[in-house]
Amino acid sequence: MSFTHLPVLLKETVEGLNIKSDGIYVDGTAGGGGHSWEILKRLESGKLYSIDRDPDAIKTVTERFKNEPCSQIVRGRFGDMKELLNALEVYEADGVLLDIGVSSHQLDTPERGFSFHEDAPLDMRMSQSGESAKDLVNNLSYPELARIISTYGEEKFASSIARNIVRAREEREIETTLELAEIIKASVPQRVRREGHPARQTFQAIRIAVNDEFGELERGLDGAFELLRQGGRLAVITFHSIEDRITKQKMNSWAQGCTCPKDFPVCVCGNKPKVRIITRKPITASEEELEINPRSRSAKLRICEKL
Repeated sequence: MSFTHLPVLLKETVEGLNIKSDGIYVDGTAGGGGHSWEILKRLESGKLYSIDRDPDAIKTVTERFKNEPCSQIVRGRFGDMKELLNALEVYEADGVLLDIGVSSHQLDTPERGFSFHEDAPLDMRMSQSGESAKDLVNNLSYPELARIISTYGEEKFASSIARNIVRAREEREIETTLELAEIIKASVPQRVRREGHPARQTFQAIRIAVNDEFGELERGLDGAFELLRQGGRLAVITFHSIEDRITKQKMNSWAQGCTCPKDFPVCVCGNKPKVRIITRKPITASEEELEINPRSRSAKLRICEKL
């Protein structure tokens, strides 16, 4: 199956990277190659390194860009981008793009186990390796399950859902997406079921835990900052409030100057801003984009430039 993904905030992101035709760029989340392709179109003698941990994505972009001399495909986690690029003797970049979260392909391929709409093995692994959602659901303790569902999914009924998951698995192992979705549905009040599918937030939380998405984002932001040369830009698209908060706080910490108390007559800390924030407020999807791609509704784009 081909890897299809409609790139979100495409024009705004590529323009925000301020691409130079001879520059070095990194797309840390290549997916189906939508953002990568727009970057490649602007390169003449430059280079784009497209990274992804999903073997389906790697197969797709390798085929799509096989005749593009400015393209190099790299399989791995974007949290390891600095190490991955250093291994290729690349030590600086003019721009890095991160499009965080699950792709349309992953959601729309039932056998990947990301969706609660289709019955499939409970998987959710972006890399298709390591611990799966089935492993976590059947082995984590009640407190840890409740914490993940509450924190990552911002789910009000996390305790009830976690309790019922533990009860169900005592009878038999939870193996499929619909089995888990039914347990979740039975764990929330009737009124909640009428507001939309009650499994959405719990599935999101488990997916985030399976793929260590917040930890990956922290590592990816640090790696991107270290790779950027002076004047280089970092563009980050998030779809989750915690991801946006992590990105905002990280960029603000880099942009902070003197941290001395206000009553000090002169600065003694020597701290100077390391980046300039390009987007004081996050860029969101236009009405036109929302009509074409409703999944862009929660997308937020933040950009900074290294000083």
